[in-house]
Amino acid sequence: MMAFDTELARFNMIEQQIRPWDVLDKRVLATLAHIPREQFVAAEQRHLAFSDIALPIGQQETLLPPVVEGRLLQAANPQPTERVLEIGTGSGFFTACLAHLARSVVSVDIHAEFTARAGERLAELGMDRVLLETGDAAKGWAPSERFDVIVLTGAVAELPDAFRQQLNLGGRLIAIVGHEPIMSAVRITRQGEAAFTHEALFETHTRYLRGAAPQPVFQFN
Repeated sequence: MMAFDTELARFNMIEQQIRPWDVLDKRVLATLAHIPREQFVAAEQRHLAFSDIALPIGQQETLLPPVVEGRLLQAANPQPTERVLEIGTGSGFFTACLAHLARSVVSVDIHAEFTARAGERLAELGMDRVLLETGDAAKGWAPSERFDVIVLTGAVAELPDAFRQQLNLGGRLIAIVGHEPIMSAVRITRQGEAAFTHEALFETHTRYLRGAAPQPVFQFN
């Protein structure tokens, strides 16, 4: 049985999955090549780390497929001078990618074990530009602060306006919005204090952030 070739798998992930899905930003591709994705999954999953699937990471949550991560990073376009808010730390891999591209990242997850585990993984890589926090951020976080980029890594049925209001001028909000099975990744850009542009980027599907799923409609006879 041949040994698993991690670097070949990483190369194939980028060249056969991510790049063909119109992820052409050189900074994004370099980041995905640089951050060791295999270190952000369980040891028994490492041979699947580069596959085009959503890997389970516990708590009924999943790691986004590489192609979706690439598209979201490209859409967010974090710059070296910018501050990022990430809602949904998960494994910490996407957090690491954001931190590699931006000046600093605040990342929040509702699961304390995710926050702790991501902190350990980021520390192993020497990434110190990330502030990890634990809490329910599906409807907003740190409302008095503003960010240049905000990314929701889980879906929301409806996008809370609180996130729009936290964008700096020129800031981008990236989210996956919709009702199963129809969801779209969107980018909202702040053009002025009360002016925003809205772009539908691509159709996709992922798990909802906790508390962000559609509310059941009760019918009374």
